[in-house]
Amino acid sequence: MPFEFTPLTVPDVILVRARGTEDARGSFMETWRRADFERAGIRADFRQDNQSRTSRRGTLRGLHFQRDPHAQAKLIRCTRGRVFDVAVDIRAGSPTFGRFAAAELSEAEPAMVFVPRGFAHGYVALTDGVEVVYKVDADYAPQAEGGVLWNDPALGIPWPVGDPVLSDRDRRWPALKDLAR
Repeated sequence: MPFEFTPLTVPDVILVRARGTEDARGSFMETWRRADFERAGIRADFRQDNQSRTSRRGTLRGLHFQRDPHAQAKLIRCTRGRVFDVAVDIRAGSPTFGRFAAAELSEAEPAMVFVPRGFAHGYVALTDGVEVVYKVDADYAPQAEGGVLWNDPALGIPWPVGDPVLSDRDRRWPALKDLAR
């Protein structure tokens, strides 16, 4: 199997390591195979691929989600540079509600993070010139978007930057306790 699946601190968030090959021409790696992911318990009917570019180190994007019925599962991969990637469980009634899982993703280490529906997601660029690609299993629905304040003290996320570059929207998201569902 070309993938290795490792649950993170919130077990529903999975670190996926892809095994590729290299030769004189370069490298090749599978990044998704439905049967392998389903055998690992990851079921997602991916419908959309997204790509973001972040030019400046210290830029933080998140913590974003979409509300039901437009909630999205995501499979995130860093194809250029390096990011600190975070998923926060915002599922009401979940035993891990309010807990986060984090992983560093980079072009040098071909790993991905699977984030199930019901999680807020974000990342901070650890290098200049970051590119992140991700699959989602529901179409983008602007009326369903939401977010959680990136530095909510109740979450205790150890972001590796002190004063990130943020969008105005990301500065204004509510704390988890004030999140309207």
